[in-house]
Amino acid sequence: MLTSIVGINWGDEGKGRMVDLLSADYDIVVRYQGGNNAGHTVINHLGKFVLNLLPSGILRPEVVNVMGNGMVIDLEHLCGEMKRLTDAGVKITPQNLKISDKAVICMPYHKLLDCLEEDRLGDAKFGSTRRGISPVYSDKYMKKAIRMGDLLEPEALKKHLKGIIEWKNLTIEGVYHAEAVKFDTIWNWLCTYGMPMVDYICDAGLYLDNAEQTGKKILFEAQLGALRDIDFGIYPYTSASSTIAAYAPIGAGIPNRKLHNTIGIMKAYSSCVGEGPFTCEMFGEEAEKLREAGGEYGAATGRPRRVGPFDVVASKYGVRVQGADVLALTKMDVLSYLEKIPVCIGYEVKGAFTEKFPVGAKLDSAQPVIEYVDGWNCDISGCKTVEDLPKAALDYVRYIENLVECKIKYVSVGAEREQYITL
Repeated sequence: MLTSIVGINWGDEGKGRMVDLLSADYDIVVRYQGGNNAGHTVINHLGKFVLNLLPSGILRPEVVNVMGNGMVIDLEHLCGEMKRLTDAGVKITPQNLKISDKAVICMPYHKLLDCLEEDRLGDAKFGSTRRGISPVYSDKYMKKAIRMGDLLEPEALKKHLKGIIEWKNLTIEGVYHAEAVKFDTIWNWLCTYGMPMVDYICDAGLYLDNAEQTGKKILFEAQLGALRDIDFGIYPYTSASSTIAAYAPIGAGIPNRKLHNTIGIMKAYSSCVGEGPFTCEMFGEEAEKLREAGGEYGAATGRPRRVGPFDVVASKYGVRVQGADVLALTKMDVLSYLEKIPVCIGYEVKGAFTEKFPVGAKLDSAQPVIEYVDGWNCDISGCKTVEDLPKAALDYVRYIENLVECKIKYVSVGAEREQYITL
């Protein structure tokens, strides 16, 4: 069984929380794309954890976790993340964490270039997390990247690195007029943070292929959401990787396998970190109340998230491109303070109503069309079954389900691992 858990919207939908929950039924959890430019927050009996790189299955000792070839890995960040978890009592060994030898390393000069370019853009910036993600994916496709497997051949790596640094400094000095990076500094960084990872590096694709053949159940974990996908998102305000479920077997290392099931995650309202069009965005006091109620601050960056009502247009589009079989609706409890709940049921583009998600300049000019539905105006965080939900809350779920044309199977009513309802 191969199942992918993916974001339907702009990211921050609560995927890590659902992976942590559902990983109890799986043998292996795989992160298949992205880097430490977003975070998955998980709360369980061990405490509260923000995972930027490690798969969310790492919090279950019986689950094997894989960091796939589609990822870009900041070694320094990974070392720090592993230490925070082990200090909290989480066991991490080469038996329960495997890193693909084909995953790309996000180097210090990638972060430097990310910052230099965002600063150059000024008010026209993309809203980058400044963690080197776009530069490192650029290097991957320019065939100038360093991969995790290169750490296993240090002498060959040293020669390769010298050539890359010479090439990088042409841009750092010649374009941005910044101070050149030095080989010794970068090499020491690689040795300090790379060598502790050597025992975890393996042919992850072969491991997963063998596991699938022997009947192991594999859960794929995506970062961000459909609207941040490099091809299908709000380009150019996207991530640099493919966040789409169909990419999961490729980014994991088993392109010969097909998904059996895709679970799409979306919030009961909308949130967005970073720049770019966000048609349903709220402002002022209305936005601040929702932001505070939902604790809407980026898990990786701490930045206040932009917030708005549930967006039917964006969500229906996300369901389609993700190929979602079922959905999980998260953070339902956050809306409990509202007597009337706004929902963006369509867009107005150049004076015409549309239910189709536009691109480019049309999306930039789109205005939300809002409809209000009755709220339940009471605490639902203690609800454990469908029967426990107030009628207005269940009506809201069915209303959203009908509009996005995909079955909602899970509803979360709180941040704890067990605070969810299966429909």
